[in-house]
Amino acid sequence: MSKLLTGLRLAGYGGAYFFAAGAFMSYWPVWLRDRGVSDTEIGTLFMSRQLISVIATLSVGWIAHRLAGTRGVMVALGLGAVVMVVAYDFSYSFLAIFVVTMIWGFLWSPPMPLYDGVLVNETRRHGLDYARVRMWSSVAFIGGTFVAGIAVDRYGPPWVLYVGLASIVLLAPCALLLPSAPVRAPGAEHTHPAIKVGSLLRRPPFLLFLAATGLCAASHSVLYSFGTLTWRAAGIDDVTISALWAESVAIEIVLMLFGGWLLKRLGPCGLIALGLGAGVVRWTGMAFTTELWALAFLQALHSCTFAANHLGAMAFLQRALPAHGAAIGQSLYYALGTGLTQALVFQFSGLLYSQYGQHAFLAMTLVSAIGMCALLLLVRTWNGGLLVETR
Repeated sequence: MSKLLTGLRLAGYGGAYFFAAGAFMSYWPVWLRDRGVSDTEIGTLFMSRQLISVIATLSVGWIAHRLAGTRGVMVALGLGAVVMVVAYDFSYSFLAIFVVTMIWGFLWSPPMPLYDGVLVNETRRHGLDYARVRMWSSVAFIGGTFVAGIAVDRYGPPWVLYVGLASIVLLAPCALLLPSAPVRAPGAEHTHPAIKVGSLLRRPPFLLFLAATGLCAASHSVLYSFGTLTWRAAGIDDVTISALWAESVAIEIVLMLFGGWLLKRLGPCGLIALGLGAGVVRWTGMAFTTELWALAFLQALHSCTFAANHLGAMAFLQRALPAHGAAIGQSLYYALGTGLTQALVFQFSGLLYSQYGQHAFLAMTLVSAIGMCALLLLVRTWNGGLLVETR
């Protein structure tokens, strides 16, 4: 019973967060277009939000690391997110949307590495399967995507915000329900020295890890910014588009169910390689087709390009860092790996899409290939052990 309650408390926050993420990831560009934002400006908004997210994730992660706890920080961020969604509803000019987006980026990104840090430690402490608990976040993402698609189809783009707000108001209460376990390992003395950012960033394997996983995540930039807009332009209706997004995450859930099995056989680097290899196939295909049957297959590869890469990244951090370094390790992964890398690629994507439209996906094929090169170097330089001293 104790394990079940812990699992429910852990899954609740992820469910609230990812329901909103599903609505925004699939339909925020549609909302922006409805407010008169151009393709290049959409790329600028995504890039700027990611850059602010880098600063926020590093600073908030450092605070949580020093405090040796995350719950209070996550409650405050959840309350701030509610205010910003309301502010979006009153923003009509590009300048107003830009300002709100900067604040939103500061509030929305830090909770995810903090949550994953809690999840990694708590699942290890209670003998739970990380992938199976994290799977419920994917289920919530599907729900958010479907509800947003139906709402936009029936009531119009403004409903993207209202669907997201419905779960964002639950973030602070769900954060209060998270276990109050410290960031440090269970039973560990408080004499562990804080892991310094500089010491990690001087480790070549850690830098190569950030490059490989970050480029895999960043290769989704064209899809996240312009996937829905591309499919709408091809005549695909919003309900079908929401089904395509939902399908990608449903297949992701299947992979997470077998995440532990795959990790035992492929290891962290093997899972990341699976993601990067699938990216080469996925983005090349999306550059040349909007046929529904083909998109259904290509969206299924999200199970690899996102889920396999993410599970591989979490496994790497768990093996390469001691438990008391979880918060700072997660923050660096989200800020520099996925955050900064994706910010740069987002702007690049906006410029390419404004010039070449759908063929901008080919640039994401190149991004995946470069990530694979970084991964091959990681395999040669990391022995599978800790990268920093534990005492």
